Amino acid sequence: MRKIIPSQLHKRLLIGAVSLLLVFAVGTIGYWYISDKQYSFLDCFYMTFITVASIGYSEVIDLSHNPSGRIFTIIIALSGIGILTYCISMFTAIVVEGDLKETYERKKMEKLVKKMKNHYIVCGIGRVGAHIIQELRATKRSHIIVDVNEQKLHDFKESFPDIIYVKGDATDEETLVEAGVSDAVGIFAATEDDSRNLVISLTAKFLNPNVRVVVRCNEPSHIEKMKKAGADSVILPSYMGGSRMISEMIKPTAASFFESILTGKEQNIHVEEIPLGKNFVGKSLSSLNLNNYPNTLPIAIKEKEQWIYKPPMNYVITSESILIVLTIPKEKILLDKFLLNET
Repeated sequence: MRKIIPSQLHKRLLIGAVSLLLVFAVGTIGYWYISDKQYSFLDCFYMTFITVASIGYSEVIDLSHNPSGRIFTIIIALSGIGILTYCISMFTAIVVEGDLKETYERKKMEKLVKKMKNHYIVCGIGRVGAHIIQELRATKRSHIIVDVNEQKLHDFKESFPDIIYVKGDATDEETLVEAGVSDAVGIFAATEDDSRNLVISLTAKFLNPNVRVVVRCNEPSHIEKMKKAGADSVILPSYMGGSRMISEMIKPTAASFFESILTGKEQNIHVEEIPLGKNFVGKSLSSLNLNNYPNTLPIAIKEKEQWIYKPPMNYVITSESILIVLTIPKEKILLDKFLLNET
């Protein structure tokens, strides 16, 4: 497991190691000259080593009649032992602080996850998973990231320090439980492995039958299997990419418009769906007071499998009415609050 090493301690340890090597080099060459080059470099290095390490063996190089040699030994001993002690203390600090930081980070994440309700779980930080996370952040939807790769989580946290994540295998029940699957409204199985995504879907539906599961699929032949495993929707990135390329070729203006809407590049506008709920059953669409939201445009209403495009304001809402709008995140939040508070 990769430890997160504080850069300052890392730098100090490097300086200490270089200084210790310098002591050994000076000691080896110094003893070689002091002994009038009568001893080999190995003997001189060994003399330096036992001096710095304080092993206490007898002198390999006889300095009984060489006062300057013994003074040199004292200098090597003091500097070498001091630097060696410094290196050991830095190494210990790195290990201890790394463990403490990892423990603190894990406890912090556990507390944050326990507070999450009606959130989304993104399983897998890859090209697809990263786009999902960016969209969730742009639309201000609470979410938790699950990935087994600690390095990916660390790199992602450097870019987004406020992310909430769970390190673990999303195919394991314990990992999904830790990520709050029982309180989640949706799960994205976005790993690069179809078999793992299938197991994630199956496990998530077993733990929470009401959670919506959207699965990434690479092979079209796996779509039916994933739906049988509980996936509510199966997405093929290759198919979506091909459709996007065709649109860019034959209808570039329309494709550019939809890209700006779907990616939020145009004034942060997004396509949103709003279940109208029981509070508005029997009321007209005008009761939503959409004129109070200047950046919100109703474009369709879905009733079961039927679509009503550009719905009139006198349209009567049913228990299954789902309103599709173009809006900005701020107004979507205000509209949600209005719908929840309406009696």
